[in-house]
Amino acid sequence: MSKITLFHGTPDQIIKPVFGRGDDKHDYGRGFYLTEDYELAKEWAVCRPNDTNGWVHKFELETIGLKILDFQEMDVLSWLAELMKHRDAADSRRYHMLAAQFIGKYGVDTSGYDVIKGWRANASYFYIAREFVRDNVDIDILEELLSLGELGIQYCIKSEKAYSQLNEIEDCLSAVPHDEFNAKYNERDSMARQNMRNLIDSDANKVTKVFSTLF
Repeated sequence: MSKITLFHGTPDQIIKPVFGRGDDKHDYGRGFYLTEDYELAKEWAVCRPNDTNGWVHKFELETIGLKILDFQEMDVLSWLAELMKHRDAADSRRYHMLAAQFIGKYGVDTSGYDVIKGWRANASYFYIAREFVRDNVDIDILEELLSLGELGIQYCIKSEKAYSQLNEIEDCLSAVPHDEFNAKYNERDSMARQNMRNLIDSDANKVTKVFSTLF
C-alpha cells in the first residue's frame, strides 16, 4: 500500500499543516508530527497539564516518491544522537561537550529525507536519555528500555514534497474528552517510568558501556 493513514492529536479543532512551521526543539526538529495509533493520538491531544479538550485529525500520506528514515531500523544510538540535536538531556558543560562528540560519531544526516519515523521522546523516553547521559544506563539495555515504554511511534513530515502528499480526511475529525484521555496518558507514562526504573536498577544494567565510554 502506498498510502498510510495517520492521526494528529491536538488541542486545536482547525489545523493546517504548513511546510517550514513547527518547533526546532521537537524530537526530530521542525515538522508536523503524526502517529498511526488512533488511541495514542487521543492521549497526545490532551497530554498538557490543563483541562482543555482535544481533537484528533485523520490524514492520508501518499508515500510514493518519498524518502522515509525509520529509526527503528537503525542503531538506537543514532536515535539518541538525533534527539540530542534538538533537545538538551542535561544542562552541564560536560554534557554539551560530550553530546557534540556523540552526535558526530553516531548521528545521521537527515537532511535528505522527506519523513522521519521513530520513537516519541515524551517524558518517559526522555527519562532514558537523561539517565543515559549521566552514565547510569548501559547500552546493552537501551533497546529493552525503549520497548518497555510502549509509548508510540511517530512520523515527522519534513519536506515540502511530503507536505504536498499529506491530505486531511476532514469528515473524520473527532473530539477527545480531556479527563478520560489525560488520565490514560498519565497512567501509561507512570507505568512506563516505573518499569524503566526497575530495569535500570536491576542486575541487567552492568553500567560498564555507558555514554562517556563511547568515544
